[in-house]
Amino acid sequence: MFSLNRVHIIGYQTQPVQVRQTPSGASVTDLNIVTPYSFKADSGEMLDGKGFHVVTLWGPMAEVAGKFVKPGAQLFISGRLQTDSWQDEKTNEKRSKTKMVALDMILLDPKEGQRPAPEGANAITQCLNRADIIGNVTRDPEMRTTTSGQKVLTLGVATNEKWKDRASGEMKERVEFHNVVVWGALAEQVGKAAKKGYRVFVTGRVQTRSWETKEGAKRTTTEIIADAVSMLGISNPTVQNNISNEVKSWSGSSAESASRDSDSSHGSSPSVDVNIEAPALTYASEIKPEDLPF
Repeated sequence: MFSLNRVHIIGYQTQPVQVRQTPSGASVTDLNIVTPYSFKADSGEMLDGKGFHVVTLWGPMAEVAGKFVKPGAQLFISGRLQTDSWQDEKTNEKRSKTKMVALDMILLDPKEGQRPAPEGANAITQCLNRADIIGNVTRDPEMRTTTSGQKVLTLGVATNEKWKDRASGEMKERVEFHNVVVWGALAEQVGKAAKKGYRVFVTGRVQTRSWETKEGAKRTTTEIIADAVSMLGISNPTVQNNISNEVKSWSGSSAESASRDSDSSHGSSPSVDVNIEAPALTYASEIKPEDLPF
């Protein structure tokens, strides 16, 4: 199964960068990025918010961050969401934390330093916080209604990643489970259409919430607040005629051309196989499992 798990953020580093070394000598560091954003409240009023992201950098990227990224530096980072789970030694509870593993990083500040923000131009000073996933729904959607009458739907979506381990040569696979929150009219449509096992595309922003349990313990959860949800693998009446006509046109002209070429060279008609299977894609990972600090 092919899936997508990508996050893109533009934000500001909040703390000094500390690079550490794994037992095998690999460099690794965690950035703490804040991304300001605007959103529409239930009342329709536009409000300002902040998103905080933990971003793990490996290898040369971590070393560059250690040398050049200072508190307040603006960065673009592209990567994937990864949730690590463990058992609390004191309470024996299962705990988890979602972070971003960086695949690309761009330093955005000019050499002479950051320029002052233009006045009255909020639209062009916005940062970026966007998540895009393609995966399978893991459970039937759950619909709730807020005290103000707003519909809100929660959706579980699973994505997977496959790669070839450079050390052992074995194929590895990791599955990520994403919590998706959908609001308003979009929530009602998704609630009617999506079911467990269906494939969906979700785009939105990453948000981490914190709360306290009855026992006073602090807990956090990371969600994707959806801006758009698309059902995948479904027929679309709008394009059916186009698809049918294009297939006929292509197959007819290709078959005639192939027939003429074959007749002129071999004197026989060709056999055309249109059931071509897409090749499997493999990725070589530069990260060894024993290097991971969790």
